[in-house]
Parts: sequence; structure tokens; C-alpha cells
Amino acid sequence: MTSVFTRIAKREIPGYFVAENDDFFAILDINPLAKGHTLVIPKVEIDYVFDLESIYLGQFFLFAQSVAKAMDKVIDCERIGLAVVGLEVSHAHIHLVPINSLRDIDFSAPKLTFSDVEMLQVQSDIKSRLII
Repeated sequence: MTSVFTRIAKREIPGYFVAENDDFFAILDINPLAKGHTLVIPKVEIDYVFDLESIYLGQFFLFAQSVAKAMDKVIDCERIGLAVVGLEVSHAHIHLVPINSLRDIDFSAPKLTFSDVEMLQVQSDIKSRLII
């Protein structure tokens, strides 16, 4: 069965894309823990991140690094936290979350809601600082 992330990558479902290349893409999380919370996703459908081939896994994290550095330039936070949970969607992905404390990356915390205008603004801000 096709994952929701594959459907987003194929543009069957809309997403706030902040970065994309032939192998990976990054979108704003629509149920974020913080403004700018971004998901980095391989286009290949693999459930478990550590099942990715090692060279591909390395490229995945380098892509995520580029996105995190762009986020760090436009979002006021102590740092960009990284989490690989892998239970909520059966498709490998990385969460990049702007954080100021450990509590800011607690996935049991209530999710935030931002307007379309706010999402489009943070999308534009991240894209404007992206170097891939």
C-alpha cells in the first residue's frame, strides 16, 4: 500500500514543500510541535530508516542537514532538534523540530495549529535560506 508520504511526493496530496531533489523531499509537518517543524523523507518507500542502504542513509542525513541549517537561519530557537520515531507513518522519515528545551520535542505534547498564511511564510523563509 502506498504511504501518505509517497502520495505527497507524487502531489496527490498537498504539502508545504521546503526542499526536494531526486531522492528526498522535506515538508512542513501539518501537526507540528513548533513553528517550522519539518519532515525529511526519502522518496523510496522503506518503513524503517535503518533499512536504508548505508550510502543512501548518508545522503539522507546530508539532505536533512541542509534543511536544518536553513531552518536555523530563519527560526528563533536554541537549535534544531532531530528525531527518528518511525511509528506514526510506515515510511522512513526524520523530524526536524525547532527547540529551546527538551520539552519542545515531546511527541506526546499537544500539536500546534498555524494558518495557511503562517505555513506559507515559514515555507518561503526556509526555502529562501536553503543551500543544497
